[in-house]
Amino acid sequence: MDKNNIKKNNVYISEEEKTLNWNEIQDSFKKSFGSEIYTSWLQKISLVKEYNDYLILGVPTRFFRDWIVSRYLDKILEQVKSFKLSLNRIEFKIIEEAKNTSDLIKIDEYNKVTEIKDSLLNYNRLNSSLNFENFIQGKSNDIALSYSKKVCEHLSRYNPLYICGGVGLGKTHLLNAIGLELQSENNVMFISAERFMYHFIKSIKKNDMVNFKDFFRKSSVFIIDDIQFIRGKESLQEEFFHTFNSLMDKGSQIIISADRIPVKLDRVQERIKSRLAGGLVVDIDTPDLELKVKIIKKKILEIESQFKENINLSEDVINYIANESKTNIRELIGILNRVIAFGRVHNKILTVNDCKNILKDVFSQIKIITVDKIQNVVSNYFNIPLSDMLSQRRSRPLARPRQIAMFLAKKMTTRSLPEIGRRFANRDHTTVIHAVKTITRLSDQDDEMKKNINQIKSLLLE
Repeated sequence: MDKNNIKKNNVYISEEEKTLNWNEIQDSFKKSFGSEIYTSWLQKISLVKEYNDYLILGVPTRFFRDWIVSRYLDKILEQVKSFKLSLNRIEFKIIEEAKNTSDLIKIDEYNKVTEIKDSLLNYNRLNSSLNFENFIQGKSNDIALSYSKKVCEHLSRYNPLYICGGVGLGKTHLLNAIGLELQSENNVMFISAERFMYHFIKSIKKNDMVNFKDFFRKSSVFIIDDIQFIRGKESLQEEFFHTFNSLMDKGSQIIISADRIPVKLDRVQERIKSRLAGGLVVDIDTPDLELKVKIIKKKILEIESQFKENINLSEDVINYIANESKTNIRELIGILNRVIAFGRVHNKILTVNDCKNILKDVFSQIKIITVDKIQNVVSNYFNIPLSDMLSQRRSRPLARPRQIAMFLAKKMTTRSLPEIGRRFANRDHTTVIHAVKTITRLSDQDDEMKKNINQIKSLLLE
C-alpha cells in the first residue's frame, strides 16, 4: 500500500484526503482566544500532518512552542476535538519561518527604543509607598533589609544581591525601595521576570532584538523580580545570561529576587544558577509573632489615617490574629482587613471570641488543608497512583483528577497560583487557572462532578 494512503489504527492520512479544514480551526481559535492572543501566538501555527487520533502542528521556534504548550495546549486540543472527536494528542514541529525582507515593518530606531521604554514605564513604575521607611523590620528580615541599604551606599560591592523568600514576605518591597533610593543618581531598571519575558518575545516577533539588548544593558542598576519564572524557557535564559554578563562586565549593580535559593531553581541553566549564587544571597523568613504584631499596628495606623476613622482593636485581639496567622504578611493583612470590616459593619468593639467566629474557616484551612493532602486524597479517591496524577501525561483519566486537585488547592488553601503550579510537577500558573475554570464550569453543569467535589471536600475536612 502506498505510504500516502489512509491506513487503519493511527496511520498517516495524506494531504489530499485530510479531513480537517485548518482555516476553519484558525477562525475558531480567534473567536475562542480573542484577537490579541490569536494574532500574537496562534496565527502562526500551521498544520503539518494529520493522523487519525493526533496532529502534528508547525511553530516557528522552540520558545514559541514552549509558550503555547504551557499556556494554551489544553484549550487548543479542546477546540480541534470539536472538529474531529478522535483527536486526543497534539505534537509540535519547529519550522523556521521564511525570511522575506519585503514583509518586515520598517520602524526608525528611536521609535523602537521608545516603544520599549514607554511600555516599561506603564507596567513597572516604582511605587513610592514601598520605601525603606515603610518596611517593618524584624528578626525574619533584618539581614535582607540591612544589605539592601548597604547596596544603596556602595554600588557593586555586593553583586549580584539575591533576595529569596516565600510569597508575600516583602521581597518586592525591598527591591522597590532600593530602586527608589538609587533612581535620582542612577539609570535604574526595575522589571519583573515575566515582563522581561514579554518584551523579549515581542522583540523576537518584531525582529528587533538589537534594540532589546541595547535597552536592557544600558542600566547602571538592574533590578529583576521573581527570577524563578524564567525556568524552562531556554532562549529567554540564554538572553538573560548574556544580559547579566554584560551588566556585570560594565560594573552595573544587579538585584534579584526569587522564591528560593539559586541552587534550588528548577529547570534553570546551571551557569545561571552559578552566577546568581556567586553574589550575596540573603533570605527573608516567615515573620515571628513580634513582627506580625508590629505589622498589624502599623496597618491600623495607615487605615485610620487614610479613612479618618478609629480602629478600636484590643491588644488581645491583635495578639490573637498575629499568633493564629501562620503564613505570610500579605495574608496577615487580608485577615486583619476582614476583622476590621466585620467590626465596621456591625459597629462593635470585637473580642477574641468574635474573631474566632469570624476567622474559624480561615484558620482551620490554614492549619488542616495542604496541597499535599489534597493531592493524596484526590489520587486515592479516583484510585490512581499519585505519581501518575502529577506526571506530564494528558489522558482524561489522569487530567480530570489533576484539574480537580488544582481546583481544590486554589479554593481550600492560601497558596498562590504559581505555588500550586509548582506543586503539580512545575506546571505554569495559567494551567492552574484553566483547571479552576474547567472544574467550576463542570460543577455547574454536571451533577456527578458536583457530587465528586463535595465528597472529596468532606474527606479533606474530616
